[in-house]
Amino acid sequence: MKEKIAVQLYTLRDECAADFPGVLRQISQMGYAGVQFAGFHGHDPKALKSILDETGLAAAGLHVGLQEMLEQSEEVAAAAETLGTIDIICPGIPKEIQNEAGYRQLKIDLNELASRWSERGLRVSYHNHAFEFETALDGKDALSFLLEPAADNGILAELDVYWLRKAGHDPVAFFGPYAGRMPIVHMKDMTGDEEGAFAPIGTGVIDFDSIIEWGEASGVEWYVVEQDSCKTDPMECVRTSYGNLLGMLEKRAAKIS
Repeated sequence: MKEKIAVQLYTLRDECAADFPGVLRQISQMGYAGVQFAGFHGHDPKALKSILDETGLAAAGLHVGLQEMLEQSEEVAAAAETLGTIDIICPGIPKEIQNEAGYRQLKIDLNELASRWSERGLRVSYHNHAFEFETALDGKDALSFLLEPAADNGILAELDVYWLRKAGHDPVAFFGPYAGRMPIVHMKDMTGDEEGAFAPIGTGVIDFDSIIEWGEASGVEWYVVEQDSCKTDPMECVRTSYGNLLGMLEKRAAKIS
Protein backbone atom coordinates (compact mmCIF):
# COMPACT_ATOMS: atom_id res chain seq x y z
CA MET A 1 0.00 0.00 0.00
CA LYS A 2 2.99 2.33 0.30
CA GLU A 3 2.78 2.98 -3.45
CA LYS A 4 -0.18 5.34 -2.83
CA ILE A 5 1.44 7.54 -0.16
CA ALA A 6 2.91 10.92 -1.15
CA VAL A 7 3.80 14.12 0.67
CA GLN A 8 2.83 17.67 -0.31
CA LEU A 9 6.13 19.53 -0.39
CA TYR A 10 4.55 22.74 0.91
CA THR A 11 4.98 21.05 4.30
CA LEU A 12 8.75 21.12 3.70
CA ARG A 13 8.91 24.45 1.87
CA ASP A 14 11.79 25.88 3.91
CA GLU A 15 13.77 22.67 3.58
CA CYS A 16 13.12 22.56 -0.19
CA ALA A 17 14.26 26.16 -0.56
CA ALA A 18 17.55 25.25 1.13
CA ASP A 19 18.23 21.89 -0.57
CA PHE A 20 15.49 20.59 -2.85
CA PRO A 21 17.40 17.53 -4.17
CA GLY A 22 18.38 16.61 -0.62
CA VAL A 23 14.76 16.77 0.55
CA LEU A 24 13.63 14.49 -2.27
CA ARG A 25 16.30 11.96 -1.34
CA GLN A 26 15.28 12.05 2.33
CA ILE A 27 11.61 11.60 1.44
CA SER A 28 12.45 8.56 -0.67
CA GLN A 29 14.52 7.07 2.14
CA MET A 30 11.55 7.45 4.52
CA GLY A 31 9.52 5.21 2.22
CA TYR A 32 7.24 7.67 0.47
CA ALA A 33 6.28 6.67 -3.07
CA GLY A 34 5.57 10.17 -4.32
CA VAL A 35 5.79 13.90 -3.82
CA GLN A 36 3.30 16.61 -4.70
CA PHE A 37 4.93 19.83 -5.82
CA ALA A 38 4.10 23.35 -4.62
CA GLY A 39 6.56 25.37 -6.67
CA PHE A 40 10.06 24.48 -7.81
CA HIS A 41 12.19 26.87 -5.71
CA GLY A 42 14.17 28.01 -8.72
CA HIS A 43 14.87 24.51 -10.05
CA ASP A 44 14.16 23.41 -13.60
CA PRO A 45 11.51 20.66 -13.75
CA LYS A 46 13.88 18.59 -15.91
CA ALA A 47 16.50 18.66 -13.15
CA LEU A 48 13.90 17.69 -10.55
CA LYS A 49 12.71 14.84 -12.78
CA SER A 50 16.24 13.46 -12.79
CA ILE A 51 16.13 13.32 -8.98
CA LEU A 52 12.73 11.62 -9.10
CA ASP A 53 14.18 9.03 -11.47
CA GLU A 54 17.21 8.56 -9.24
CA THR A 55 15.12 8.03 -6.10
CA GLY A 56 12.18 6.18 -7.63
CA LEU A 57 9.73 8.85 -6.49
CA ALA A 58 6.67 9.68 -8.58
CA ALA A 59 5.10 13.11 -8.99
CA ALA A 60 1.66 13.07 -7.36
CA GLY A 61 0.44 16.29 -8.92
CA LEU A 62 1.37 19.96 -9.02
CA HIS A 63 -0.19 22.67 -6.87
CA VAL A 64 -0.15 25.80 -9.02
CA GLY A 65 -1.56 29.22 -8.15
CA LEU A 66 -4.61 30.33 -10.11
CA GLN A 67 -2.89 33.29 -11.76
CA GLU A 68 -0.03 31.09 -12.96
CA MET A 69 -2.46 28.47 -14.24
CA LEU A 70 -4.28 31.10 -16.28
CA GLU A 71 -1.37 33.22 -17.48
CA GLN A 72 1.26 30.51 -18.00
CA SER A 73 -0.92 27.57 -18.95
CA GLU A 74 1.50 26.19 -21.53
CA GLU A 75 4.46 26.28 -19.12
CA VAL A 76 2.37 24.66 -16.37
CA ALA A 77 1.20 21.86 -18.63
CA ALA A 78 4.73 21.29 -19.90
CA ALA A 79 6.07 21.08 -16.34
CA ALA A 80 3.46 18.46 -15.45
CA GLU A 81 4.40 16.43 -18.51
CA THR A 82 8.12 16.73 -17.75
CA LEU A 83 7.59 15.52 -14.18
CA GLY A 84 5.32 12.68 -15.28
CA THR A 85 2.08 13.67 -13.59
CA ILE A 86 -1.36 14.21 -15.10
CA ASP A 87 -2.73 16.22 -12.15
CA ILE A 88 -2.65 20.01 -11.87
CA ILE A 89 -4.39 21.37 -8.79
CA CYS A 90 -5.56 24.86 -7.90
CA PRO A 91 -4.63 25.12 -4.20
CA GLY A 92 -7.10 27.87 -3.27
CA ILE A 93 -7.92 31.40 -4.37
CA PRO A 94 -7.11 34.95 -3.22
CA LYS A 95 -9.33 36.66 -0.69
CA GLU A 96 -10.54 39.24 -3.21
CA ILE A 97 -12.36 36.66 -5.33
CA GLN A 98 -13.88 34.67 -2.47
CA ASN A 99 -17.36 35.88 -3.41
CA GLU A 100 -20.21 34.81 -5.68
CA ALA A 101 -18.87 36.49 -8.81
CA GLY A 102 -15.38 35.17 -8.13
CA TYR A 103 -16.50 31.57 -7.74
CA ARG A 104 -18.63 31.72 -10.88
CA GLN A 105 -15.67 32.99 -12.90
CA LEU A 106 -13.36 30.44 -11.25
CA LYS A 107 -15.60 27.60 -12.35
CA ILE A 108 -15.57 28.91 -15.92
CA ASP A 109 -11.80 29.41 -15.92
CA LEU A 110 -10.92 26.01 -14.45
CA ASN A 111 -13.28 24.27 -16.84
CA GLU A 112 -11.67 26.03 -19.79
CA LEU A 113 -8.26 24.83 -18.60
CA ALA A 114 -9.59 21.32 -17.99
CA SER A 115 -10.99 21.19 -21.51
CA ARG A 116 -7.79 22.46 -23.10
CA TRP A 117 -5.46 20.29 -21.03
CA SER A 118 -7.58 17.15 -21.40
CA GLU A 119 -6.32 16.94 -24.97
CA ARG A 120 -2.87 16.35 -23.43
CA GLY A 121 -4.20 13.81 -20.94
CA LEU A 122 -4.06 16.23 -18.00
CA ARG A 123 -6.62 16.67 -15.20
CA VAL A 124 -7.61 19.75 -13.18
CA SER A 125 -8.59 19.57 -9.52
CA TYR A 126 -9.42 22.07 -6.78
CA HIS A 127 -8.07 21.87 -3.21
CA ASN A 128 -10.30 23.28 -0.48
CA HIS A 129 -9.77 25.14 2.75
CA ALA A 130 -12.61 26.20 5.06
CA PHE A 131 -13.38 29.59 3.49
CA GLU A 132 -15.33 28.08 0.59
CA PHE A 133 -18.14 27.28 3.04
CA GLU A 134 -18.59 30.98 3.81
CA THR A 135 -20.18 31.72 0.41
CA ALA A 136 -23.41 30.26 -1.00
CA LEU A 137 -24.26 29.92 -4.69
CA ASP A 138 -27.34 28.36 -6.20
CA GLY A 139 -28.41 26.98 -2.84
CA LYS A 140 -25.12 25.28 -2.03
CA ASP A 141 -21.75 26.17 -0.55
CA ALA A 142 -19.09 27.42 -2.96
CA LEU A 143 -17.04 24.21 -2.75
CA SER A 144 -20.00 22.05 -3.75
CA PHE A 145 -20.75 24.53 -6.53
CA LEU A 146 -17.20 24.27 -7.91
CA LEU A 147 -16.99 20.48 -7.64
CA GLU A 148 -20.50 19.70 -8.89
CA PRO A 149 -20.34 16.06 -10.05
CA ALA A 150 -21.82 16.72 -13.48
CA ALA A 151 -20.70 15.43 -16.88
CA ASP A 152 -20.05 18.96 -18.11
CA ASN A 153 -17.92 19.95 -15.09
CA GLY A 154 -14.26 19.14 -15.60
CA ILE A 155 -13.12 20.20 -12.10
CA LEU A 156 -12.13 17.21 -9.98
CA ALA A 157 -11.91 17.20 -6.20
CA GLU A 158 -8.78 17.21 -4.10
CA LEU A 159 -10.49 17.36 -0.74
CA ASP A 160 -8.54 18.13 2.42
CA VAL A 161 -9.82 16.19 5.40
CA TYR A 162 -8.52 18.67 7.99
CA TRP A 163 -10.18 21.67 6.39
CA LEU A 164 -13.47 19.81 5.94
CA ARG A 165 -13.44 18.96 9.66
CA LYS A 166 -12.43 22.54 10.53
CA ALA A 167 -15.48 23.78 8.60
CA GLY A 168 -17.73 21.46 10.62
CA HIS A 169 -18.14 18.63 8.12
CA ASP A 170 -17.57 14.91 8.46
CA PRO A 171 -15.02 14.23 5.71
CA VAL A 172 -16.43 10.89 4.54
CA ALA A 173 -19.99 12.21 4.46
CA PHE A 174 -18.83 15.15 2.34
CA PHE A 175 -16.85 12.84 0.03
CA GLY A 176 -19.99 11.00 -1.08
CA PRO A 177 -20.75 12.71 -4.42
CA TYR A 178 -17.12 12.59 -5.54
CA ALA A 179 -16.58 8.85 -5.91
CA GLY A 180 -14.62 8.44 -9.13
CA ARG A 181 -13.94 12.21 -9.21
CA MET A 182 -11.27 12.48 -6.50
CA PRO A 183 -7.96 10.94 -7.59
CA ILE A 184 -6.07 12.62 -4.74
CA VAL A 185 -7.05 13.25 -1.13
CA HIS A 186 -5.13 15.43 1.32
CA MET A 187 -4.44 13.77 4.66
CA LYS A 188 -3.68 15.81 7.76
CA ASP A 189 -4.72 15.40 11.36
CA MET A 190 -6.18 17.82 13.91
CA THR A 191 -5.31 18.19 17.57
CA GLY A 192 -8.13 17.44 20.01
CA ASP A 193 -7.81 20.69 21.97
CA GLU A 194 -9.69 23.96 21.48
CA GLU A 195 -7.13 25.18 18.94
CA GLY A 196 -7.75 22.28 16.57
CA ALA A 197 -4.25 22.74 15.14
CA PHE A 198 -2.48 20.81 12.39
CA ALA A 199 -0.97 17.54 13.57
CA PRO A 200 0.86 14.52 12.13
CA ILE A 201 -1.45 11.74 10.97
CA GLY A 202 -2.44 9.38 13.73
CA THR A 203 -1.77 11.82 16.56
CA GLY A 204 -5.08 13.70 16.51
CA VAL A 205 -8.83 13.21 16.29
CA ILE A 206 -9.57 12.56 12.60
CA ASP A 207 -10.85 9.08 11.71
CA PHE A 208 -8.51 8.02 8.92
CA ASP A 209 -9.69 4.41 8.84
CA SER A 210 -13.07 5.46 7.43
CA ILE A 211 -11.38 7.85 5.00
CA ILE A 212 -9.17 5.04 3.68
CA GLU A 213 -12.15 2.69 3.47
CA TRP A 214 -13.97 5.23 1.28
CA GLY A 215 -10.88 6.02 -0.75
CA GLU A 216 -10.12 2.41 -1.61
CA ALA A 217 -13.70 1.90 -2.79
CA SER A 218 -13.97 5.18 -4.67
CA GLY A 219 -10.95 5.59 -6.90
CA VAL A 220 -8.42 7.46 -4.77
CA GLU A 221 -5.00 7.09 -6.38
CA TRP A 222 -2.87 9.08 -3.93
CA TYR A 223 -3.10 9.75 -0.21
CA VAL A 224 -1.08 12.95 0.15
CA VAL A 225 0.29 13.86 3.56
CA GLU A 226 0.27 17.59 4.28
CA GLN A 227 0.83 19.68 7.38
CA ASP A 228 0.50 23.40 6.74
CA SER A 229 2.61 24.26 9.78
CA CYS A 230 4.54 22.10 12.22
CA LYS A 231 5.24 22.79 15.88
CA THR A 232 8.21 20.42 15.76
CA ASP A 233 10.70 19.51 13.02
CA PRO A 234 8.74 19.20 9.74
CA MET A 235 10.86 16.24 8.60
CA GLU A 236 9.96 14.36 11.75
CA CYS A 237 6.30 15.28 11.31
CA VAL A 238 6.17 13.83 7.80
CA ARG A 239 8.09 10.77 9.01
CA THR A 240 5.50 10.20 11.75
CA SER A 241 2.63 10.74 9.31
CA TYR A 242 4.12 8.27 6.84
CA GLY A 243 4.59 5.52 9.42
CA ASN A 244 1.12 5.90 10.88
CA LEU A 245 -0.62 6.16 7.49
CA LEU A 246 1.22 3.13 6.16
CA GLY A 247 0.14 1.18 9.23
CA MET A 248 -3.49 2.13 8.64
CA LEU A 249 -3.36 1.11 4.97
CA GLU A 250 -1.65 -2.19 5.81
CA LYS A 251 -4.20 -2.93 8.53
CA ARG A 252 -7.03 -2.47 6.04
CA ALA A 253 -5.29 -4.62 3.45
CA ALA A 254 -4.78 -7.40 5.98
CA LYS A 255 -8.42 -7.22 7.05
CA ILE A 256 -9.75 -7.78 3.53
CA SER A 257 -7.19 -10.39 2.44
